[in-house]
Amino acid sequence: MTALEHPRVAPPTIAPPMRFLRRRRIVGLVAILAALVVAALASLMVGANPLPLGEVWRGLWRPDGSEASIIVHTLRIPRTVVGVLVGSAFGVSGAVIQALTRNPLADPGILGVNAGAGFAVTLGTGLFGIAGITGYIWLAFVGAAAATVLVFVIGSAGRGGVSPVTLVLAGVALGAVLTGLSTFLTLIDPETFDAIRNWGVGSIARTSLADTMQVVPFLVLGLMLSLLIAGALNAIALGDDLAASLGTRVALTRVLGVMAVTLLAGAGTALTGGIGFIGLMVPHVVRWVVGPDQRWIIVFSALTAPVIVLAADVVGRVLGRPGEIEVGIMTAVIGAPVLIALVRRRTASGL
Repeated sequence: MTALEHPRVAPPTIAPPMRFLRRRRIVGLVAILAALVVAALASLMVGANPLPLGEVWRGLWRPDGSEASIIVHTLRIPRTVVGVLVGSAFGVSGAVIQALTRNPLADPGILGVNAGAGFAVTLGTGLFGIAGITGYIWLAFVGAAAATVLVFVIGSAGRGGVSPVTLVLAGVALGAVLTGLSTFLTLIDPETFDAIRNWGVGSIARTSLADTMQVVPFLVLGLMLSLLIAGALNAIALGDDLAASLGTRVALTRVLGVMAVTLLAGAGTALTGGIGFIGLMVPHVVRWVVGPDQRWIIVFSALTAPVIVLAADVVGRVLGRPGEIEVGIMTAVIGAPVLIALVRRRTASGL
C-alpha cells in the first residue's frame, strides 16, 4: 500500500451502550405515560365512596348531576390535577437542585423553600388572621421566594462568590432558623395555628381548581426555565471551571436554576404544604433509567413524580378508609426506605 492509499473507512456506527440507552429511554417513556394514566384513573375511582370505571367515565364526559358526577367533578378531578401539578413541580425542582449543587442527596427543602413558605403562612395567620387555602397560597409563595433569594444572597457573600457548598450551608442554616421560629409561634397559641399544622402535613385534597389555577403560571414558567438550562446543567456537572471553559455561563445558569426551583417548589408548597421525599427520590429513580443527561432527567422527573404522588394518595385513601392518610405522610413512608437504599448504593453519589 502506497503512502497515498488509505483503507476504506467504515461508516460510523452507534455504540451498543448508547443504542441500548436510547431504547431504554423510549421504553421507559411509554411505560411511565401508561403508569400516569393508570394512576390518574385510580385517583378518580378510589375513595371513601369507590366508583366503577364506567361511572367515572360517564361522570367525566356526561355530567348529569348524579352522585358519581358530583364526586368526580367537585372532589376527584381537582385532587388529581393538583397531584399531577405538584408532583411535576417537586420532581423537577429536585432534579434541578441536585444538578446545581452537585449533591445527589439534595432536595428543594435544602434551599429553605419549605421553611420559608411555612414561616410566611405562620406569620400571616398570627398577625393578620389569614385562614384558608386561598390566603395560604400567596403567603407561602412569597415566603418561599424570599427565603430562596436570601439563601442566594448569603451564599454569594464573600470572596469566593456563590458555590454549591455555600448555597447548601446557607439553605440549611436559614431553614433551621425559620422552622424554629414557626414552631415557637405555633406553641404560643396552639388554637390559632391549628389549621397551619393540618396544612403543613402535605395534602392534595384541600385545594380547588380555582386556587390551583392561580399558581399554574408559576409552575409553567419554572418548568420552562428548567428545560432552558438543562444543557448547561450537563456542563456544570463536570465542575464550574470546566463548564466555564466549555462556554457555559455558570453564574447565569445558577441564578436561573435557583429561580426555577423557587417557582416550582414554592408553588407546590403553597398548594399542598409540602410533600417530602419526592424531590429527593424521583431524580434518582429516573437517573437509573435515562442516564446522566439532565434534559432527559427533567422530562422524566416531570412525568414520574406525579405517578408516585397519585399512587401514594390512593394508597393513603385505601389504608385510612373511611378517612384517609395524607399524601405527605405516605411519601415519607415510601421515601425513607428509598433513601436508605440510595445511601447503601455505591453509585448513589454519581450525577
